[in-house]
Amino acid sequence: MFFIGDRILKTIALQQIEAKSLLGKLFLFNFTKNYNISFSLPLSGPILNILIMAIILGLILIIYKLILKEKCLSSKSLLLTFILFGAISNMVDRLQYGYVIDYLELKNFTVFNLADAMISFGVIILIFNLVKDEKYVE
Repeated sequence: MFFIGDRILKTIALQQIEAKSLLGKLFLFNFTKNYNISFSLPLSGPILNILIMAIILGLILIIYKLILKEKCLSSKSLLLTFILFGAISNMVDRLQYGYVIDYLELKNFTVFNLADAMISFGVIILIFNLVKDEKYVE
């Protein structure tokens, strides 16, 4: 659902001529070409594409092994799937346009998209769960 929502919002952003206010001047819907990685960190080019493809393939393998091991879709495999679909959505942009379509502009911070949010949310919650699980193991 979030993957499809991101793809739809990216299509709308491509057709948009000017920024639209979502929360005054603080939060805008504004098309931006992002040639770098999340939060516009300066890493780009063919090496980045190879790295992202390797991460996507690694995530697919890990999710597959987790589902086989646990015989169900656990919270870890669900969070990894969330990260996977965010990465795939941004990779589709890189392959199709040569950049990632960002459209949510947070004034004086960054421009991002729903796929970036999926990746960030998935990683943060996964780390939180892993740390929480470690506390109960000891």
